[in-house]
Amino acid sequence: MNPIRRALVAAIALAPLASLGQPRFNYSELKPPQPVESQGKIEVLEFFWYGCIHCYNLEPLIENWEKKLPGDVQFRRVPAVFNERWAQDAAIFYSFEALGVLDKLHRPFFDAIHRERLNTANQQVLTEWLQKQGVDPKKFFDTLKSFGVQSRTRRATQQSIAYKIDGTPAMAVQGRYTVSAEQGGSREGMLQTVDYLVEQVRKAK
Repeated sequence: MNPIRRALVAAIALAPLASLGQPRFNYSELKPPQPVESQGKIEVLEFFWYGCIHCYNLEPLIENWEKKLPGDVQFRRVPAVFNERWAQDAAIFYSFEALGVLDKLHRPFFDAIHRERLNTANQQVLTEWLQKQGVDPKKFFDTLKSFGVQSRTRRATQQSIAYKIDGTPAMAVQGRYTVSAEQGGSREGMLQTVDYLVEQVRKAK
């Protein structure tokens, strides 16, 4: 075999090995980009639904990942809204937030839905669950109907559309990029892609 052909064969043989060191990340670029609320920091959003089993399975990884985020990154959850049922659960999320109990109840609420089959659309069942958590049901439902919570829910609906979210979980970085569960390939892959995009935004700054 002549030297030129030998070099060509070697290059072809080594190409797959070289690509192993350069992981490919799949994501979508938003056009136009969306405004961000985290001024001075890189904003990462997670679009989720309490009733989504994939979101529930992602939650433990999200919790661990969030603890290790650099100081220049701000993470926020946004309840995706596609219909009235999802809007109801989004309003519950924002009611927890308004009452200052989101950190305490977010994971237990997820657990109740997926382990105990809590029906969030049944007010009596939800009332009993809230009482067990030490939350005043009347105060909760008054908050649920409040202008502030309803405004936040409408905003979440608008963001779900503007970010072109068509399923959950999905994540967004700095209003420029989105990563779906399918694009991530796995729960870990999804978060790795987000980390990659955060780094790209950081470099661009």
